[in-house]
This record gives sequence, structure tokens and C-alpha cells, in this order.
Amino acid sequence: MDYREIIARYADKPGGMIEAFHAIQADLSYLPEKAVAEAAQVFKVSTAEAYGVASFYSMFSVKPRGKNVIRICESAPCHVAGATEVVAALERELGIKMGESTDDGLFALEFTECVGQCQATPVITINGKPYLDVSPALIPGILAEFK
Repeated sequence: MDYREIIARYADKPGGMIEAFHAIQADLSYLPEKAVAEAAQVFKVSTAEAYGVASFYSMFSVKPRGKNVIRICESAPCHVAGATEVVAALERELGIKMGESTDDGLFALEFTECVGQCQATPVITINGKPYLDVSPALIPGILAEFK
């Protein structure tokens, strides 16, 4: 679906810009500059304000990235439980570093703050779905679900 159509669906809703950004990102995996500019016009704010919304929230990305966004919690409980080893396994398995996307556009790796699952650390999320008690040995199987 075209980003203009998505934005139009939310034009008259309170909080519509954020909802539109979520929908655009679900479709495209990021928020293109043109979509942010269009949202500014539709929601009657400056381009800077729309960009501020798009860049403030960690769930939004204004640069192209992989379709399946893998986030790993970088809070103290996950770090102590072995998040560093999980990061190394993800980077090794995908052939990219944190903050990058795979060449095929399938995966992106990002850090995030606490995801509220401290009872089962380390935690990763893929497209918002949490994976608990993750170890390096589990990474190939988890990634296989998305290939």
C-alpha cells in the first residue's frame, strides 16, 4: 500500500500520526523521508515536528532496515545473564553488526532498553515477539522461523 493512503486513513484520528507511522513501518520496515514530509502536511505540523516524532521513538526507523527487526535488551539483568554472547551469536549467524541490516533486507539488529521480561533473561524480540532465556545455541532455530 502507498504511504499516502496509509496516512490518509489516520488523518482525522487523535494520535493519528503515530498510528500512521506504525502502519507505514509495518509495511515498509522504516519511515521514508517522503512519508514523514507527507505526514507533516496532513497532520498540519512542521516537517521538523513530524521528523521529531519519527526519530524520538525507538520503535521507528527513518533509515531503511531489514524486515524482521531483532532487538536485544541491553539492561543490566540481560547483560549479566549473557546478552553479550547472544549478540555475538546473532552477529555471527547473520553476518552483520548491531545497528546493521542483512544485504537481503530480511533482518536488522538493534539494541533496546528493558522489555519487561527480566524473569527470563537474556531477552530478544523479533518484530515485537519476545524470546526468553535466549542462549547462543538457540539463535539458529529462532532465526529459522523467519527465513
